[in-house]
Amino acid sequence: MRKNLSLYLLLIIVALASCRKEYDDVFDESPDERINETLAAYNKTLIDAPNGWRALVYPSALEGTAFGFYFKFDGNNRVDMFSDFDSVSAVTVRTSSFRLKSLQQPCLLFDTYSYIHVLCDPDASKNGGYYGKGLFSDFEFAIDGVYGDTIKLTGRLNGSKAIFVKATSQEAQDYYDKKRNWEFNKFSRFLTYFKLLTVGSNKYDIYVDQLYRRITLKWVSNNGEKEFRTNYYFDNNGISFTTPFRDGAVSFAGFSDIKWDVSAQRLTVKAGENSAVITSSIKPQVLDKEAGKRWYNTAAATESYWASLSGFHVDGVDDAYGVTGIAGFNFMFYYPVYDGEYDFAGILPADRPFGPAFTPVFNTNGTVTFDFSGLAFGQIPETASATVGNIITKYQESAGFYFVQTGESSYDMVNAKDARTWITWQQ
Repeated sequence: MRKNLSLYLLLIIVALASCRKEYDDVFDESPDERINETLAAYNKTLIDAPNGWRALVYPSALEGTAFGFYFKFDGNNRVDMFSDFDSVSAVTVRTSSFRLKSLQQPCLLFDTYSYIHVLCDPDASKNGGYYGKGLFSDFEFAIDGVYGDTIKLTGRLNGSKAIFVKATSQEAQDYYDKKRNWEFNKFSRFLTYFKLLTVGSNKYDIYVDQLYRRITLKWVSNNGEKEFRTNYYFDNNGISFTTPFRDGAVSFAGFSDIKWDVSAQRLTVKAGENSAVITSSIKPQVLDKEAGKRWYNTAAATESYWASLSGFHVDGVDDAYGVTGIAGFNFMFYYPVYDGEYDFAGILPADRPFGPAFTPVFNTNGTVTFDFSGLAFGQIPETASATVGNIITKYQESAGFYFVQTGESSYDMVNAKDARTWITWQQ
């Protein structure tokens, strides 16, 4: 028995020695050496791209929204970059430092403040995001892999995604020559809330969320009302859609050759190969006639209110009635059936709210009108009397207001007279 046991032990030792030899034959370098070789290979891939890289970064707070970048890496751990976050970064090169490091897996780190840091800046005033987190983007990325001319990465802190694609010589030259078509941002200069996209004989209501870089098209077809949504990002000629649009024979994947005509209040564009124009409209083709009731009932059912941080936008002027200038201002609100009879259209300063009492009327054409009771809740300060007077006058417009649902808990209230006044309500 002991002989057999000794024989078994001897066989095990021989087998282990054989496995170790095979292991050593396969891995004739230490783990650190192999990691350094991998990092060196990634570094070579980055710097050897002769025309740099065009990139898209998808912050995790903005689902589907991409911000465009251009990177040119060199052998001294420096990187030139442009960004389409705003009109300055789109045409102004900024140089930063970068490095590759193994942090459980190979990672690309942008280690001095640059355009890519703006998306995750904790100061929300820098990017329109959340205080403390920005847009939940990253400046340290794990490298998921290289696939031909493409590198895929994932942010280490917030899980944002990034895709690098080798740029062409023309794309690189366009960045350095400042050939960026930024005209689509002139969309915000329309004086009317509603806009109409005309492509040939086809007409579409067009809504643009410039923070989330999202476009919504609505139209009426033979099969009823249709809706299309896509995110967009800027390119050298204009904007590209993340999802191409198709309506029968009409198809396009972005807008190019964009030109803003301020006097005519219109944007002319190329929609794919089609000439197109975006113009003002005072009423949408597709009208959600139940939106006003949903807005009202959502708050009434929960005995809550809708809030606005900036008041009424009128004729191109934000906060046209100056509510944010009221001492201690927090927000405007609309509280349905506040006292069991009247609605409270109020302003909340630091101490106590005040404002007029209204009764809504829901009309069959989809508009909501507001009857002023002549009463007010709270004590209206003398310094706010003109502001409150303007608000009362606006609410009483006989044409009333359309409501547009913009999210699960947000609506825009647009005056039906000429669509040149609106207010955004959120919960």
